[in-house]
Amino acid sequence: MSSHQGNLKIYNSLSGQKEKFEPIQTGFVGMYVCGPTLYSEPHMGNMRTFINFDMIFRYLLQLDYNVKYVRNITDAGHITNSAGDEVDSIGKAAKSEKMQSLEIVYKYNVKFQELQRIYNLLPPSIEPTATGHIQEQIEHIEKIIENGFAYVVNGSVYFDVKKYSEKFEYGILSGRKVDELAEETRTLNAQGEKRFFADFALWKKANPEDMQIWRSPWGNGNPGWHIECTAMSTKYLGNHFDIHGGGMDLKFPHHEDEIAQNCGSLGCTPAKYWMHANMLNVNGQKMSKSLGNFFLPKEIVEGTTALFDKPYSPNVIRFFMMQAHYRSNLDFTQDALNAAEKGFSRLSDALQLIDKLTVSPTSSFDVKDLITSFYSAMDDDFNAPILIANLFEAAKRINLINDGKDTITKEDLSSLSAEMKRFLQDVLGIEIGVTNSDSKLAPVMDLVIDLRQQARDNKDWTTSDKIRDGLATAGIVIKDTKDGTSWS
Repeated sequence: MSSHQGNLKIYNSLSGQKEKFEPIQTGFVGMYVCGPTLYSEPHMGNMRTFINFDMIFRYLLQLDYNVKYVRNITDAGHITNSAGDEVDSIGKAAKSEKMQSLEIVYKYNVKFQELQRIYNLLPPSIEPTATGHIQEQIEHIEKIIENGFAYVVNGSVYFDVKKYSEKFEYGILSGRKVDELAEETRTLNAQGEKRFFADFALWKKANPEDMQIWRSPWGNGNPGWHIECTAMSTKYLGNHFDIHGGGMDLKFPHHEDEIAQNCGSLGCTPAKYWMHANMLNVNGQKMSKSLGNFFLPKEIVEGTTALFDKPYSPNVIRFFMMQAHYRSNLDFTQDALNAAEKGFSRLSDALQLIDKLTVSPTSSFDVKDLITSFYSAMDDDFNAPILIANLFEAAKRINLINDGKDTITKEDLSSLSAEMKRFLQDVLGIEIGVTNSDSKLAPVMDLVIDLRQQARDNKDWTTSDKIRDGLATAGIVIKDTKDGTSWS
């Protein structure tokens, strides 16, 4: 057991405050995160959520927890959207692209798996699919009906919010009250079948045009969106587990309805801690196709979006994302990405200096306190921006040591190097010194630096300076040190 395990605090959306993290079973963590719906490529806002929970997963592993991380895939065609409308998004996409539903699901799952590789996401422990758990969904619905919290109408099954509210609090997570919801509700599909406007579908009778249909005790049909996660989370993590996560947009109705289903079926809330990652803006506005500021995660890496004038490394994008707390809004702008790129280069340069530093009998600063600050930042609700600030402080110290203005012992240098690499690579998931252009530029830059060195050896300062200034104009900085010339 790690000595750091008892220090972690997590902001719990259920209580609205930070709480000391105490897993249900000592040393073990069960975490469920809502994954993608496979009717299109995940947009950058989706990827931000997955990247943030990847960082959370990574830090829990570094604390030596035995983590079972479950992230589902929604591949069932019938879902309920946030407005309450019944929308067969996968079927709609299949018809639009003239494919079968299974083809659509496979196509976009391949793309999602590729994005996980590009953005260096660790694979979850289990990645269950909704279609692989239809039976479990049916069994939960049967229990909810048996407990008196659902009713059957014309082959469809609806959750009875009024009946549920007599025993449990509907709105416990989102803070929404049923009376307030009535004012927001517009006319919904199949509203006439419902006893109450806030009731939601657990199972929906199949329409003739549905491309995916399953048998059930109530007739052929499709599962509701919310019941999928209830079935998969409890199957793999138990009736009550540690962490349930997802994007802020899922807090209501999806996560609220998951709580209702879990209480209605099993008598308890599914998770002890609820975590929600915040939204993404682009140039100060919410990302939207209608606003023309919409882009896909691969487009920014390939440089094929007109929103930015050059491609950015997945490492730089991860680094940029980590500079905003997972519960804060993040605004993608050209200037912010460029600043992140420069900051990432400074940090990489400092780390590459470590092996060249001269050690001393004593350290002129407290290395242990600096390392502790890395853990303290992450223990405060996974505060990656503070961690990065502390890593920059460590980089500053490395540069001072290199300039002969600070000293460090061999033991302290080894500890600092290991911990910096641990938090950058293993926690933040950022590969040190890797950018889009490094591998392509490296042989070219080796040649340019050789030519510049030849000019310097021949005392041709005009050519030497011309090369240096031309590279600077292109955003490439040359550094001359006692150990040779480097570039960034």
